Amino acid sequence: MKKGILLIVLLNISTFMAQQITPKTAFLEKWENSKNYLLEIAEAMPEENYGFKPTEREMSFSEQLLHIKQNMDWLSTSYFTEKEYTKAKKPLHKSKAEIISELKKSFDSVFEIIRTSPDESLQETVTFFAGPKSKLQILNLLQDHVTHHRGQLIVYLNLKDVKPPKYVGW
Repeated sequence: MKKGILLIVLLNISTFMAQQITPKTAFLEKWENSKNYLLEIAEAMPEENYGFKPTEREMSFSEQLLHIKQNMDWLSTSYFTEKEYTKAKKPLHKSKAEIISELKKSFDSVFEIIRTSPDESLQETVTFFAGPKSKLQILNLLQDHVTHHRGQLIVYLNLKDVKPPKYVGW
């Protein structure tokens, strides 16, 4: 009986070791959680409130979402591909459904770009407007930027008396 238990323990350890947690795999797991949470927030706000701004100097709810999307596209393309990033022109108006669809595509694009990037590339240093950064730092910036603006969007929901979705981030 003890040999059977030992074998099970060894198999579990072996399986765990085979699933090595790397900065990239940790990012990708968190990225999916971040995507799901932001999309729930975007869905929670009624479309008639997508133009809502808490103050004149703030971006509207929809502008915040489009800003997040643009930043994801810029960072992932500029620092993890050979493609040249071209900033999209500001749309006059996009519906809630269009914005959510574009967010999904951007999150999925970032996921694929990072998933297919070699792990060792995260150690590379790139030129960034705030000074040289490693690609690992750019990954952290990608997530941090989404988190920053998502926090603002939660305030927007609360100001419109819309209950924010339960946090998804574990």
